[in-house]
Amino acid sequence: MNGHLLVIAQIAGRRCAFSALDVKSVIDLGAITPIPRAPAHITGITALRSQALTVIDCRLAIGFTGQTWPTDERAAVVADSGHSYALLVDGIEDITTAVGDPGQVPGGFGPEWSRVATGMIETMIGPALLIGLPALLAGPEAMRGEIEAAL
Repeated sequence: MNGHLLVIAQIAGRRCAFSALDVKSVIDLGAITPIPRAPAHITGITALRSQALTVIDCRLAIGFTGQTWPTDERAAVVADSGHSYALLVDGIEDITTAVGDPGQVPGGFGPEWSRVATGMIETMIGPALLIGLPALLAGPEAMRGEIEAAL
């Protein structure tokens, strides 16, 4: 992954990295329309050039509730399995280059981060948690399902 471009964002007070190949653009968010009975991490839908985007609150998708952080007015647009998403983050920092390959996520981050982080990556601006898009989009319900299946 050395030399790979990454989009760096702050989520729940941590520096996180998304592969630039996954991030289609960074947009200013417009109006968000709530979706009845949607999981809590799905904030609603918004439009980008006549395309509907499902808006995901990354803090809630990771499993953090009851805590508030400042939220950027921008969102990272990603696509997965033919669906487009706008990811709400605390802030978009930069686009930078990976220095080396991802390493293991150090202990102490907690089960929420362990579920969504695929590794710790060194970048030109410092270390960041490399986020796995499918795990993030699945939300905290996926973790509850894994725990129940293990019991």
